[in-house]
Amino acid sequence: MLKHVPNILTIIRFLLVPFIVGFALDDNYIVAAVFLVLSGITDVADGYIARKFNFITDFGKLMDPLADKCTQVATLIVLVVQGIIPLWILIIVLIKEFLLVVGASFLYGKDLVVSSKWYGKVSTVLFYVAIFISMISKQFNLNLAFDTYIYYIAVAFTLFSLAMYFKAFFVKDYLKK
Repeated sequence: MLKHVPNILTIIRFLLVPFIVGFALDDNYIVAAVFLVLSGITDVADGYIARKFNFITDFGKLMDPLADKCTQVATLIVLVVQGIIPLWILIIVLIKEFLLVVGASFLYGKDLVVSSKWYGKVSTVLFYVAIFISMISKQFNLNLAFDTYIYYIAVAFTLFSLAMYFKAFFVKDYLKK
């Protein structure tokens, strides 16, 4: 049973997405932010447990990053719809994720390992921090604009990670085969 804990935590993250979206759409950003933090905690916990106890599974390797992306993209969509962030941020994230899914699908058939790297994790964390700050700022009607700078840094890391994934998987690994 314990070996399934990381996968259960990943499934919980998927289940938290509608709560984050629903509360944010209801302008209850504080509760949405709490669910977002809970999602982040389960993300860290499932990764730690999986690595520490060698409970890494194919399901986890595929679904863990997908849970992150579902949470991130769904929340960014809400923030765009609510007029909190500009559409271009969401478009850049969607393009990056689309290209990575297409690339990973292509490489999957070539028996190459596709795994997350530190720069992709940094990008995800930066978006989570920016989203959290946006929600808290909106809830308490704060006009800090601090989140804007974090979004810029997150977008820069997103573009950097796309370039690095391209370099690592297509140029380095694929051209060797």
